[in-house]
Amino acid sequence: MENFFDFTKLQGDTCTIIPLSYEHHDELSEAVADGELCKLWYTFAPDPQKMQDNIALRLKLKQDGTMLPFTVVDNKTHKAIGMTTYLNMDKENRRVEIGGTWYRKSAQRTGINTECKLLLLTHAFESMNCIAVEFRTHALNHQSRQGIERLGAKLDGVLRNNMIMPDGTFRDTYVYSIIVSEWPTIKTHLTFLKGKYRA
Repeated sequence: MENFFDFTKLQGDTCTIIPLSYEHHDELSEAVADGELCKLWYTFAPDPQKMQDNIALRLKLKQDGTMLPFTVVDNKTHKAIGMTTYLNMDKENRRVEIGGTWYRKSAQRTGINTECKLLLLTHAFESMNCIAVEFRTHALNHQSRQGIERLGAKLDGVLRNNMIMPDGTFRDTYVYSIIVSEWPTIKTHLTFLKGKYRA
C-alpha cells in the first residue's frame, strides 16, 4: 500500500489530476470566473480576486495533514479547469472525503467530473486502501446532490444546521458515502458512464 498521503498525479483520458501549486493561479482565476461560480451562495468556489488566498489555505491544510488539494487539468487544452481535494483525511480509520470541487462552467456536464471522480475513487480504494469515501454538500445544492447520487453513493444522513455560510445562512449538509464492498460495482458503473461521454 502506498503512503496514505503520497500523491504524484492521476492521468485520465480527458483530464489529469495534479497537486495544487501557485503555478496554477492565473488559469484557476480565469476558470472560476467562467460562470461566476463564486456568486453561487450555496457553494464555496473561490473569488477569482482571492485565488492566491484560497491556494494558500489549501496548501496550509495540506501541510497540516488534513487535506490533499489538486488542480484538474483538461488534457486537450492542457489548462487548469478546476480544483478538487481529499478532505478530512483519517489514516487510522482509512477514510477520506472528496470535496472542495469546482469546474469552470464550460467543463461542466462534459464527462470531466465522472472521470475525475473515477480517478480519485480508484486511488482512494486501491492505493490508499480506504474502507469508505465520503461526499458532503449543501441541502439546496441540487446539482451537486444529483451528481453524487449518480456516482452511486448512498445517503448516510443530514446534518442539520451543520455550518454557517459566509452570508450568515445556516447549511443543512447532506452526507453520502461509498464503502469498499460497493466499490467494484461502482467502478464498473463509472467506467460505463465515462464511455458514454466519449461515444
